[in-house]
Amino acid sequence: MAMTKIYIVYYSTWGHVATLADEIKKGADSVDGVEATIWQVAETLPEEVLGKMSAAPKKEHPVISGKQLVDADGILFGFPARFGMMAAQMKALFDSTGGLWSQQALAGKPAGFFFALGTQGGGQEETALTAVSQLTHHGMMFVPVGYTFGAGMFNMDEVRCCSPYGSGTFAGADGRSRKPSEAELQMAEHQGKYFATIAKKLKMGAAGV
Repeated sequence: MAMTKIYIVYYSTWGHVATLADEIKKGADSVDGVEATIWQVAETLPEEVLGKMSAAPKKEHPVISGKQLVDADGILFGFPARFGMMAAQMKALFDSTGGLWSQQALAGKPAGFFFALGTQGGGQEETALTAVSQLTHHGMMFVPVGYTFGAGMFNMDEVRCCSPYGSGTFAGADGRSRKPSEAELQMAEHQGKYFATIAKKLKMGAAGV
């Protein structure tokens, strides 16, 4: 059986989503027969604007194009929330996939989300719900993490993100002052392992049909 290819595709302004992507990869790589690759989407803001925002330096992850999504067996998309929706940079990637949509080249592929939010009212569920529409038009299968992280999702001893829609972190109202907590990093790693397991099962099942 060929390796199950998981793509972790993200956009990050101040590094929070990039940090989650690294943890998700750890989880995915822990599944036998899975190969996880981290990609980032192209930046759309000018360097001058990024400098004024004190944006974090970009990591050395390769930049993905829309057409490369076809090569994955499963994809986890990570992005900051912008007023209850995905950041424009991630939306630009989806906007570039019109050709794939016309051929339904991504139909049947499992996909999920992870996020960075400013505050507890920053759209933990709304951001996922608005993002699901992108998957729906492509015929992709949304794989939420659910409550598979168990007790780690019910503890009330500290502020933590995120929801059964996907792992995430709170970055603070300014978008950068709070860093991912240990609990949030653990949930991200769990999501990577859980999603990779589902994607592997789906690939194995398809091979037997």
